Amino acid sequence: MPIKIITTEDGSHSLFDEELNETYHSTRGARGESMHVFIKEGLEYWLSQNKSEEVKMLEIGLGTGLNAFLTAQFAEARNQKIHFTSLEPYPIDREIYESLNYHSSEKEQESLMDIHDSTWEKTVGINNNFELLKSTSPLEQFSSPTQFDIIYFDAFAPSKQPEVWSLENLERCYEMLASGGVLTTYCAQGQFKRNLASAGFTVETLQGAMGKKEMVRGLKSD
Repeated sequence: MPIKIITTEDGSHSLFDEELNETYHSTRGARGESMHVFIKEGLEYWLSQNKSEEVKMLEIGLGTGLNAFLTAQFAEARNQKIHFTSLEPYPIDREIYESLNYHSSEKEQESLMDIHDSTWEKTVGINNNFELLKSTSPLEQFSSPTQFDIIYFDAFAPSKQPEVWSLENLERCYEMLASGGVLTTYCAQGQFKRNLASAGFTVETLQGAMGKKEMVRGLKSD
């Protein structure tokens, strides 16, 4: 794929897919967006509502590995056990991910590399509190015996990959979530919110990241 590294406004890297004419993160700040949308409004929110020895998480779109990396850091810092499953049908090349600037120490760099270099379709320990299972399965074909607590929905925008954001896929997500589960995403498109509601979610429109007006969180209450 014709992909190049770009630097976003907060100094962190993202990628630009020339074929799709789309960036992997907000150009206003890749790290800032991930921290707000996924860590703060996803993981931290769920933990504020629930107590659990292990949080089970699903990510739609591993991409650069930024969300997984930040979640692994969170798990280590908070001594919180997390099992993280991430779907990525189109993994990025090593020459790209080894050049990303998300780390500020050699230990953090090793963590990011471990996330990308870990064996696909196999659960791997990244640190004492974070286990990762990567799969190249698209969401439409993915099945798991696990009931997840949190879903990071971080696919390319609906205008670029409409099939990923389909009602059928959101219904799959709803079924894979445990009661009280959370789906969080940067997207606040009207049709997407209507599909979320149709799939059974309670839809919350929240303040977006890095100056963006809105983001969305879906809750499963049953």
